[in-house]
Amino acid sequence: MTIEEQTRTVILWDLPVRLVHWAFVGLMPALWWTARNGKLDLHEKIGMTMLGLVVFRLLWGVVGSSTARFASFVRGPAAVMAYLRGMRSSDSVPIVGHNPLGGLSVIALLGLLGAQVTLGLFAQDTDGIFSGPLNHLVSWDTASTMSAAHGLVFNLILLFVVVHIAAIAFYRIAKRDNLVGPMVSGRKRFAESIVAPRIAPLWRALVIAAIASTIAVWLAWGAPPWGSPFPWDKPADVVDEQSYM
Repeated sequence: MTIEEQTRTVILWDLPVRLVHWAFVGLMPALWWTARNGKLDLHEKIGMTMLGLVVFRLLWGVVGSSTARFASFVRGPAAVMAYLRGMRSSDSVPIVGHNPLGGLSVIALLGLLGAQVTLGLFAQDTDGIFSGPLNHLVSWDTASTMSAAHGLVFNLILLFVVVHIAAIAFYRIAKRDNLVGPMVSGRKRFAESIVAPRIAPLWRALVIAAIASTIAVWLAWGAPPWGSPFPWDKPADVVDEQSYM
C-alpha cells in the first residue's frame, strides 16, 4: 500500500463491486414486475441470477479488494455509535470505503436479498402450479409458509431501498459527500492523505464468478443428487399406447 498525496483521486470501488451493485438496482424492479404480471418463468430466471450475484458478493467480501472485504467495514455497536457521534465534526478523518453505518447497510441488504432468493427456491404459487426449483424438498405447508415470507421479505427490501435513498440524499446535501459518483466511476478524490485501497486482480473475480454461477445453476436444476436429476438424466415421456386404442 502507498500513501496517496493530498487531493489525489484513487480507485475506491473495483469493477466487480460496481457491477454487482447496479445489477441489484436493475434486477429488483424486474423481479417485482415479473411477479406482479405472472411472468413466473422469467421471474425464476431473474431470481437465480440474483442468487448468483449474492453468492458472488459474499465470496468477494472475503477474497476481493480491500474496500469490498467485510473485514474492512463490518464493525461492532461501539464503532457505529462513535461514528454517529463524530458525524457532526468537520475535522473527522476520511473513511476509505464503507463507514461503520454503511457497513451495516451492506450486511442488511445482502441478508435480505439472501433470504429473499433462498425463500424463492422453495416457494410455490397459490395453486401449486408453479414452484421454485427446490420446492420438491419441502412439504406443501412449508412451501406455502415460505411463499408468504418471500413476499414479506420483498416488502422489507423496498423499505430498505427507501431508507438507502434517503441516506444518499442526506450525505449529498448535509455532508457534501457524493456517494453515487464513485459507485459509477469507481474513483473518488480525498481532501487529505489516505492509504490507497488494494484492488484485487480481475482473474480472481472471474474465478469467483464461475463458482457463484455454478452454485446458482446447481440449485436451479434442483440441487442433485439430493433433488431432481440432471436435465439430461430425466426419463423420456412415456406414451400410453392404450390411449390410441
